Amino acid sequence: MRRARIDRGTTDQRLLDSRGDSDWVHTDPWRVLRIQAEFVEGFGTLTELGPAIGVFGSARTAVDDPYYALGEELGRKLVQAGFAVLTGGGPGAMEAANKGASLAGGKSVGLGIELPFETGLNEWVELGINFRYFFARKTMFVKYSRGFAVLPGGLGTLDELFEALTLVQTEKVTSFPVALIGVDYWSGLMGWLTDTVLADGKISQRDLDMLTVTDDIDQVVELMVEAQADHGLTVVSRAEREESES
Repeated sequence: MRRARIDRGTTDQRLLDSRGDSDWVHTDPWRVLRIQAEFVEGFGTLTELGPAIGVFGSARTAVDDPYYALGEELGRKLVQAGFAVLTGGGPGAMEAANKGASLAGGKSVGLGIELPFETGLNEWVELGINFRYFFARKTMFVKYSRGFAVLPGGLGTLDELFEALTLVQTEKVTSFPVALIGVDYWSGLMGWLTDTVLADGKISQRDLDMLTVTDDIDQVVELMVEAQADHGLTVVSRAEREESES
């Protein structure tokens, strides 16, 4: 839907808003079926995806932004290392990673979300799912990603980053590598986490050690590959696969 036909509310908003009359008592139980359908579709679509890396980043990253080029490089090199690339499917940094993966001939996946101000999945997504509910979408990211690479972003990116870290900290999921790409961009956050949050005893050094901050895409890819070996998993690079097939 476009222009005047765009619903300015969202399905999440209607689910979480309990203000007003009591009609929600009768409609919410039926929403469970829609929620169930999103999980079924997600599991069914992604179950044979293979090893994948989740890439987060701002939808507002411009095409001429240096971080857009880094996103393309990241997508390309992850594919070459044997990973699928899993993004939020939107524009900006997500589009860049999908573009790099697609042009490299790899699996370029987008998990979109219903928002009134975004236009759907970017053109470089080869396999896509549109979700109505954030929590269903986040479950797919966590379940099917073996690591996360985070490009500069805003509130949505920070939400995804800290939710992933919280799940590892609380041992709700198996530990996985998290790379923050952009030393200058992330240095302020890391400084605050170290000098304020850690110093005040609100987190431990182990929590900070989950994060790797770098400008080097090769280091990010190496981190993801090494983490698979640490967990007894294997990833076959494109070069190795082509050699075995020849």
